[in-house]
Amino acid sequence: MRIADAMLPELEHEMAQTRKTLMRVPDDKFSFKPHEKSMDMGSLALHIALMAGWGGDTLTSDSFDVAPVDGPAYQPPEAKTTAAILAIFDQGVAHFKKKLSETENEAMMKPWSLLQGGKPMFTMPRAAVVRGMILNHIVHHRGQLCVYLRMNNIPVPALYGPSADES
Repeated sequence: MRIADAMLPELEHEMAQTRKTLMRVPDDKFSFKPHEKSMDMGSLALHIALMAGWGGDTLTSDSFDVAPVDGPAYQPPEAKTTAAILAIFDQGVAHFKKKLSETENEAMMKPWSLLQGGKPMFTMPRAAVVRGMILNHIVHHRGQLCVYLRMNNIPVPALYGPSADES
């Protein structure tokens, strides 16, 4: 069995649950921060949305440099509404699904590196990056976003079973 075929159902499930969570973010709460060291709700939602596309990018490149020596550092796009965040997310998910469905086992085991100033921050097989640094990372931040929703009395979606707000 191809690694990608084993990951596609997980991707489908987690992205559907993530979209359900992102849809709950109200435009007027983008600036909410539970703590001074926390991201604001809009930035957190955008970060989650962008990671979906990074999955596809991981499968089609050997590395990504967040601050290349010979160019500008990575700057995320701006999104000022939930609709804009969902559009970024949906585009990223489509890209991720397409690239994952096309990726053979040999390519999944090829090393991929996250760089800063040309120096590796980490290097792992693409399959590990997709699972750990993309899917698990999205789930981690989705959990944070659910706490932000709860703190603002916004119903938390049922994700792996009932929530206090949905059965």
